Amino acid sequence: MKLPNKQCTTETAIAKIRDGDTIMVGGFGVPGTPMTLIHALVAHGARDLTLVKNDANEPGLGIDHLLRSGQVRRLITTHLGLNAYAIELMNTAKLEVEFNAQGILAERIRAGGSGLAGILTDIGIGTELAEGKQEIEFEGKRQIIEAALRADVALIHAERADVFGNLEFAATAQNFNPLMAMAADCVIAETVNLLPVGGLNPNNVQTAGVFIDHVTELTALTKEYAVVKR
Repeated sequence: MKLPNKQCTTETAIAKIRDGDTIMVGGFGVPGTPMTLIHALVAHGARDLTLVKNDANEPGLGIDHLLRSGQVRRLITTHLGLNAYAIELMNTAKLEVEFNAQGILAERIRAGGSGLAGILTDIGIGTELAEGKQEIEFEGKRQIIEAALRADVALIHAERADVFGNLEFAATAQNFNPLMAMAADCVIAETVNLLPVGGLNPNNVQTAGVFIDHVTELTALTKEYAVVKR
């Protein structure tokens, strides 16, 4: 059986995103953030989006472009501390923000990709993070029920990929990307190096191509991909 070639243009892949979709976006700060796919989403213009992203990036980087274009209705994240504009949107009720402890966000995404309804945790009990969430007693301890997270589309960044969608990440740029690739109905991966099937060392594959729907090759890396100097 011949494996399908999933390579396509960025514009073709992003065109599948619709108004109101939930979009997972990989990355932890700059590393692993799919900057080119984000710019393509801005140009595509889908609105009323819910984003799931570890952070709001910094001004002029990553999902900050989507916030400034007014395409995001809701952001599920762990912190906004490096983006004053995102904080302003939240404080003026122009952006709905749901905060999660970082490990909880990762586990909710992992649960979504594993077919679970949610997880139990005692993290956040008695704090604002637990407000409105169901609690139960399990083995003599209070536990919060954290619902699993899934998305319509996931946008992820890889260092290397083959045309079937097997992915290899660069060091810490792995972060949320493999989890998100398992937790979305459609997964779009951008890659720095696109290889034929068999071009990746099987021992280096960190996300299997069965989870990937579209692969786009980056022709150049913009300055946004560089680590920000302070």
